[in-house]
Amino acid sequence: QVQLVESGGGLVQTGGSLRLSCVISGEIYAINTMGWYRQAPGKQRELVGYSTGGGTPNYADSVKGRVTISRDFAKNAVYLQMDNLKPEDTAVYYCNADLLITMMTCREFWGQGTQVTVSS
Repeated sequence: QVQLVESGGGLVQTGGSLRLSCVISGEIYAINTMGWYRQAPGKQRELVGYSTGGGTPNYADSVKGRVTISRDFAKNAVYLQMDNLKPEDTAVYYCNADLLITMMTCREFWGQGTQVTVSS
């Protein structure tokens, strides 16, 4: 069974840094995209950024310049490095992946979510 397993997150002060990790467990055929979303209390889930492979990741304007998405293709992993964190970055962060389970079957997966809290 394919799952996205997240780790990282926690409590950090304004201006601090955190690194989130997400690893695909289970067998897959290929990866289309991997990325991150977040959902703050009372708000809709929003895109943080995503990577389609070896190219430059795409980022939401709200986090551009403060976050970096990187991939470890050997480990089927994606990472979210967040720097200069602000209280408005407080949210549950979700890993997202669009995967080819077989050569002909594509599915979207979500991680379990990890809480990031930035104190002022």
